[in-house]
Amino acid sequence: MCVKVMIADDHVMIREGIKQLLEFDGDIKVFLETGDGEECLQLLEKNDPDVLLLDINMPKKNGIEVLKEIRKKDTGLKVLMLTVHNEVEYLIKAIEIGVDGYILKDSESAELKKAIFAVAEGEKYIQPSLIPALNAKLINKDEDKDKIEQLTKRELEVLAKVAKGMFNREIAISLNISERTVKNHISNIFKKIQVSDRTQAAVFAIRNDIIKI
Repeated sequence: MCVKVMIADDHVMIREGIKQLLEFDGDIKVFLETGDGEECLQLLEKNDPDVLLLDINMPKKNGIEVLKEIRKKDTGLKVLMLTVHNEVEYLIKAIEIGVDGYILKDSESAELKKAIFAVAEGEKYIQPSLIPALNAKLINKDEDKDKIEQLTKRELEVLAKVAKGMFNREIAISLNISERTVKNHISNIFKKIQVSDRTQAAVFAIRNDIIKI
């Protein structure tokens, strides 16, 4: 079986290099290429690759945005992120959206082919070197989830406003409560999420999408 691959990457030389590597043995055929996210989505409306090799850094729409659009349409397309980003936050975001695989551009060609065949056959593939950091981050995320569940609806509102840099008086006015009540809420929030200042609370809120940046 020959796997049909589409490459979405804004660097022509990288696309050409990947194509040569993948097509060397004849069991993978690169039949589509694009350099930006919008064109990628347009091509996918008229074509049906087995696997999309998707870069994150692209003009018009980045890889994360493209992945979101693909998953909204629920076409069943297999998507393998091929990126320079080894930060685990990108990997987690891609997994949450529904990526089938994630591999770095500094991987050997044999590993890239292995990843393509794996996702083409319906398996998930995460580059092994990324898994320890991913597991550590997911453990932290589970701990954060437990902390968030302890917060009341009002405490979540206050935390979001703290993360946006609002002062106690501003929070009190916006929520129509007293400053003393705000102080009590913040004290309780700090205890529940185990932080000691407003900056740490803001980082917690951003990390867990309590506010968007």
